[in-house]
Amino acid sequence: MRVQVILECTETGDRNYITTKNKRTNPERIEVKKYSPRLRRHTLHRETK
Repeated sequence: MRVQVILECTETGDRNYITTKNKRTNPERIEVKKYSPRLRRHTLHRETK
């Protein structure tokens, strides 16, 4: 049930991280604050298709 998802920075549009999520427990898109290397600070990253 776990699938790989790509996390994209909301400010720069860079796709910086790949993680996994459980589709059964989290059917909606995930949002996580992660470090953006280009901006050198933590920003909001959203799951992309």
